[in-house]
Amino acid sequence: MTSAAPENPQTPADALPKSWDPSAVEADLYQGWVDAGYFQADATSDKPGYSIVLPPPNVTGSLHMGHALDHTLMDVLSRRKRMQGYEVLWLPGMDHAGIATQSVVEKQLAADGKTKEDFGRELFIDKVWDWKRESGGTIGGQMRRIGDGVDWSRDRFTMDEGLSRAVQTVFKRMFDEGLIYRAERLVNWSPVLQTAISDIEVKFEDVEGELVSLRYGSLDDNEPHVIVATTRVETMLGDTAVAVHPEDERYKHLIGTTLDHPFTGRQIPIIADDYVDPEFGTGAVKITPAHDPNDFEMGLRHNLPMPTIMDKTGKIADTGTEFDGMDRFEARVKVREALAEQGRVVAEKRPYLHSVGHSERSGEAIEPRLSLQWWVKVETLAKAAGDAVRNGDTVIHPASQEPRWFDWVDNMHDWCISRQLWWGHRIPVWYGPEGEVACFGPDETAPEGWVQDPDVLDTWFSSGLWPFSTMGWPDNTPELEKFYPTSVLVTGYDILFFWVARMMMFGTYVSEDESITAGPGKSGAQMPFKDVFLHGLVRDQYGKKMSKSRGNGIDPLDWVDRFGADALRFTLARGANPGSDLSVGEDSAQSSRNFATKLFNATKFALMNGAAPAPLPARSELTDADRWILDRLDTVQAEADAAFDRYEFSKACEGLFHFAWDEVCDWYLELAKVQFAADEAVAANTRAVLGNVLDALLRLLHPVIPFVTETLWKVLTGGESVVVAEWPVLSGEAVDAQAATRIEDTQKLITEVRRFRNDQGLKPSQKVPARASGLSEAGMDGQFAYVAALAKLTEPEEGFTASISVEVRLSQGTVTVDIDTSGTIDLGAEKKRLEKDLAAAQKELVTADNKLANEAFLAKAPDAVVDKIKTRRQIAVEEIERITGRLKELADK
Repeated sequence: MTSAAPENPQTPADALPKSWDPSAVEADLYQGWVDAGYFQADATSDKPGYSIVLPPPNVTGSLHMGHALDHTLMDVLSRRKRMQGYEVLWLPGMDHAGIATQSVVEKQLAADGKTKEDFGRELFIDKVWDWKRESGGTIGGQMRRIGDGVDWSRDRFTMDEGLSRAVQTVFKRMFDEGLIYRAERLVNWSPVLQTAISDIEVKFEDVEGELVSLRYGSLDDNEPHVIVATTRVETMLGDTAVAVHPEDERYKHLIGTTLDHPFTGRQIPIIADDYVDPEFGTGAVKITPAHDPNDFEMGLRHNLPMPTIMDKTGKIADTGTEFDGMDRFEARVKVREALAEQGRVVAEKRPYLHSVGHSERSGEAIEPRLSLQWWVKVETLAKAAGDAVRNGDTVIHPASQEPRWFDWVDNMHDWCISRQLWWGHRIPVWYGPEGEVACFGPDETAPEGWVQDPDVLDTWFSSGLWPFSTMGWPDNTPELEKFYPTSVLVTGYDILFFWVARMMMFGTYVSEDESITAGPGKSGAQMPFKDVFLHGLVRDQYGKKMSKSRGNGIDPLDWVDRFGADALRFTLARGANPGSDLSVGEDSAQSSRNFATKLFNATKFALMNGAAPAPLPARSELTDADRWILDRLDTVQAEADAAFDRYEFSKACEGLFHFAWDEVCDWYLELAKVQFAADEAVAANTRAVLGNVLDALLRLLHPVIPFVTETLWKVLTGGESVVVAEWPVLSGEAVDAQAATRIEDTQKLITEVRRFRNDQGLKPSQKVPARASGLSEAGMDGQFAYVAALAKLTEPEEGFTASISVEVRLSQGTVTVDIDTSGTIDLGAEKKRLEKDLAAAQKELVTADNKLANEAFLAKAPDAVVDKIKTRRQIAVEEIERITGRLKELADK
């Protein structure tokens, strides 16, 4: 006796969970990829190399939406290239973030009433390393959460021994060649941090201050005097000149004379300089060379004294006045009051809104200050970086960013590379007991008794070496030979100048090094990357910049928790166009989550019906629907490939989204249901076509939404992992235009009948008897079975009498569907629908007639455009006749 077959036999669909729950699978999927070694790059592989280095986030930080966008796009590129047969290295790492990291540890010490000086330099640095070991893994965990396919075995840190070796090597070479020098120049000074800071760490904000107009010279209007205005009246203590335009008639007689300084006793010369705008203000400006960038340049031109009037903490110092020891803001008030007592304050404007630079790390207003620092001569380096783009060795995407690039590198000033910190790469310069100065490389030791420079290097110095230092330079490593230059740099346009420029400068500088040029096809200058893709900023749903002060920031990990990593990634990639900002909100994330669910449900339905990838029969044996969806797959894939190659992520994602949702899920799956119910040969072909389409679609989408596609692809195909699956290739079949036209007509006919049903208030599941005519004339033989199934129409019984007809004009003719809606139709609603259609057709006719009556338009328009308008006019005339006749029929009922 044999046992009965189970009522619900197992299908591949049973290997999938009941519904898509990202949180239940993402962590295990990711760890499985890492354990399998899918992301590890083999420098000895025969595959062509493709490499990206991760812009190293600060060790102190956590991922924000800008990082999430960066990482998503890099992962998309890496995963796609891996599937296309490349040996892919996506190299991760973190930046030691000198100022930020030292500040964090100092705050911890301050909570215990301690300072770094209580421990001394070596013990304090040990404490920073302890903090890094304890807290530095935060970003790594977050990167795993969003699916970053990086090679964790090559994780780097800018203070690693190997990277430190690269830093010391470059510094010594540049020092020995005179490209690095020490000089007293103006810097962005942070009185709180007591160090110079880079331009990127200065954020400008509009603040309400005061504009004070003060008088130099005689208080008698008939005697020599000038009036100048300033928002920082305390800096007048460091004034060493007043400048006017050489052609300004008001002041020509004063040029070369001097005026008394009200407090210091210095003689203030009146100098002439073309920089002064005679139309602005009084046409005279005070010059404080040690505390203003423009004044500093003028001071150099005119060989002016440059007294520094503030100490490292921002207090007035060494002026010999009553203001010494005052904080700069207190002095601002006291100096103004003292000037007023002398009768020298001519005018005060308060409040006066103006832009002031603030330290990003400590929040206080930065102080331009003359300071002894280490500098890099950038003239030749910057020119090489500019020429690399001009010559096409490096290509910037979008090209619209090139003018900004050239404007920056062609006008770059020498770069201040020293910071007055303890945490960082210490400057490898030593001072001997007899005043000797020498730089020692990584394999050299300073003589006993020599003292090392106390400053450390700007963080951007070490991160500027990132593309090659992370691969083992200055040694000749397999990684450098295989993966350098890197293929593309992905970063926001907002750090184009600060980071990209420095990497380009260093890359061109070391490009003749044997370790860089070794390998097939490598010679001469090697840029650090072939392409630079610049994306925009992530803004909120209203287009506003995200910031803590506005409270509109979005934590990407919050979205991962609520919507899944795929939803976060697809939302960001779908909005990413070269150089353009993107706005995102929860609606976008929910839509992306819905898309993942749609894919899940569609694939599960396909599996339940036996769909699986399989060899396809000749196209002639397939239905129109099958040929149409395969052709659409080819077209969409070609468009997506072209978009990905141009870094047009938004265009690629948008095309794949609409193909998946609108064409595969909303149409082909519905048409497939009809074909599954046909004879076995048609059903078998449908299962193969659907399986192949989903197989290709999941692979095409995998780089953007890796978790749901991995889950579905493995069950659909039985393959090891979509991570290492081959990228789909085009079929090479010619497009079947006739099949496409018939399917488009079928879709239109179904849509119009559905719209009619909806207008009549028929329930979606309610079936009504119907009969169609004009199918052969319209080239629609064999297509009505789809219409009947999808529009809920049944075969009419004997004695069928139509109560209403729906006429639909298709590409080759008009099909009439007679429907018996006895007792269900709303004649008023049908008349209203037809009247709406009539108004639209009449409007179309008027528009066409107006264009065809415009002689100027006809004279300029191409023949094809004119013919198209004539066709639209004819269709409008026919529609008006049809609808008018139908309205007459209804009026007689």
